[in-house]
Amino acid sequence: MLSPEGEVFLFRSDNSEVGVHWNAPGGGLEPGESPAEGALRELREETGWTDLRPGPLLCTWEHDFTWHGTPVRQHEHIFLTHGPRREPGDVAAVHRVDGILGWRWWTPDELAAPDADPTWPPNLTTLLAGLRSAGTDSIEPVHLGYVPNGAPHTAQP
Repeated sequence: MLSPEGEVFLFRSDNSEVGVHWNAPGGGLEPGESPAEGALRELREETGWTDLRPGPLLCTWEHDFTWHGTPVRQHEHIFLTHGPRREPGDVAAVHRVDGILGWRWWTPDELAAPDADPTWPPNLTTLLAGLRSAGTDSIEPVHLGYVPNGAPHTAQP
């Protein structure tokens, strides 16, 4: 989610494989759901925002993690969504269940700072920097493939 000012909305999460990290709203697909439909549902569930729609596909990637004690290989589709800078709605119960520790709007400079917590996907900062230089009208999705745990958390330009 990008604000008109270019800030990105991310959740703070923690898991045994990566530790504390920042990630976009999202999650698993329901049976019969397309990636775009799942993105819309997850955005509504995790933020309470009902007026936004997933935009163009930014990237895809796969990674492993443990979800409530079960090992999972997640196939991610990250969509770019534009909307106003605001707080999530009444979603505290969902955040507790999903293990979301908090949320924040990040400026590009803050997200790229060397002391910032890692992001999922690990090269999210680089992907967003590419948007700033190329614009969002002609996005070509980046396919990152499988990214093992322990991969560098920021891609080198």
